[in-house]
Amino acid sequence: MQTICDIYVSPEQVQDEAAIRTAAARKLGISPSRIAHFSLLRRSIDARKKPVRYLLRLQVWADEAFEPPRREEAVFRQVQQAREVMIAGMGPAGLFAALRLIQLGLKPVIIERGKAVRERRRDLANITRRGVVNPNSNYCFGEGGAGTFSDGKLYTRSTKRGDTRRVLEMLVHFGATPEILIDAHPHIGTNKLPGIIERMRQQILECGGEILFNTHLSGLKTRQGQLSGLVLNGHTHLPCTHLILATGHSARDVFDLLERQQLRLESKPFALGVRVEHPQALIDEIQYHCQGGRHPNLPAASYSLVRQVQGRGVYSFCMCPGGIICPAATQNDEIVVNGWSPSKRNSPYANSGIVVEVKPADLQEAGPLAGVAYQRVVEQRAFQLGGGKQVAPAQRLADFVEGIASSSLPACSYLPGIQAVELKAVLPAEICEALRQGFRLFGRSLKGYLTNEAVVVAVESRTSSPVRIPRDARTLMHPQLTGLYPCGEGAGYAGGIMSAAIDGEKCALAVAAQVQATG
Repeated sequence: MQTICDIYVSPEQVQDEAAIRTAAARKLGISPSRIAHFSLLRRSIDARKKPVRYLLRLQVWADEAFEPPRREEAVFRQVQQAREVMIAGMGPAGLFAALRLIQLGLKPVIIERGKAVRERRRDLANITRRGVVNPNSNYCFGEGGAGTFSDGKLYTRSTKRGDTRRVLEMLVHFGATPEILIDAHPHIGTNKLPGIIERMRQQILECGGEILFNTHLSGLKTRQGQLSGLVLNGHTHLPCTHLILATGHSARDVFDLLERQQLRLESKPFALGVRVEHPQALIDEIQYHCQGGRHPNLPAASYSLVRQVQGRGVYSFCMCPGGIICPAATQNDEIVVNGWSPSKRNSPYANSGIVVEVKPADLQEAGPLAGVAYQRVVEQRAFQLGGGKQVAPAQRLADFVEGIASSSLPACSYLPGIQAVELKAVLPAEICEALRQGFRLFGRSLKGYLTNEAVVVAVESRTSSPVRIPRDARTLMHPQLTGLYPCGEGAGYAGGIMSAAIDGEKCALAVAAQVQATG
């Protein structure tokens, strides 16, 4: 007999095979000796009340021998002589598109404006130590995209978009821990992602794909509504009939390029706010109902919060337990903050974006790029009030909510440094007021959350692209340009590593279908 069952175990028991077997037998009403084998399918934490428990979903073999299921290994083909498909951007969407193209027998040629992972680290160090941003190599641009150095959370609600299991298994194939296959909120960690990205790159190259680093997409050549070529770095011309455009949500120059080409763009909903950082021990205490530290078998606690405030959504975004706030600007005259966690999530801080829905009426300009202009104004104001060199304006949380200037600031993980500023001078009035009310509501849900031990850092503005590049629902091509496949977060079709990877594969399949149909 094979069956699926859900059981609860304590943190003490979660790594105890005998205890898990006993709990499963009790749930099934059989003797533990009848269980020949069990496999863990899913693991999550139930912290809604004391005691905190793990919920495990098991596949159980009872009264029959266990035979391990066959696992299909990823198969990659040699494509040196195959039809070329260009990919702009080497983030999750671009990487997974390239790997899928290879499996489909097509040769990917990736254009990446930034640098390889190891070289990219030097530019990140320059941001942290000197406050100097390389516009083409930073936390957003370079091999692996924003995901490489932005945490590696793999949770998505977008299961209808594609096969999430396939993406997770591909990550395991390239070195991610198999734990991501069972955790309800899988996470790799910024310290481990670069190695995985490098192994993906090596696979692409070994199969005959090409990667052009330090190569910027600066123009498109067209002929009678068909893509015919690319302009690279302002002067190099390259023939191209199929381009997967996966340049990410911060490639604002690409939006400008498409507008110059008179290709239709659309504005889309987005959000803007701040990043709030608490001591991790405080979040553990609140979420796990504990005093004096969490159980060693429990991970650093996280939270997910959402409220409606005067018709606007106010919600947590990219919560990073045991994490770091990082400088994610792509220009030297702006401040953008994001967050990440190492694989062990062992930083003494917990941070999360807290963002507010931006309404069309909030935008001062008309047209599809009005949201970009809105972001830019706030980011530049944050830079000016921070004083330069990527120092970010900040305020203690309770002070911000009450409208009180902070005379001092707590320790903070944001290494370029923070400067005490009343954030009402940084944020648009509608965002500021919604955040204040939202934090009050969050404080009622999580007792102890609304405290001056926490610091609010501005500005969290790159939650998603404020622009959508339209595409045909069937072919996935731009309706005005045959051969152009808008893809991933920057095009408005994804919101994180998982959904971007899924969309990359989806676009690869669409390209392959078009190539087959047209020869």
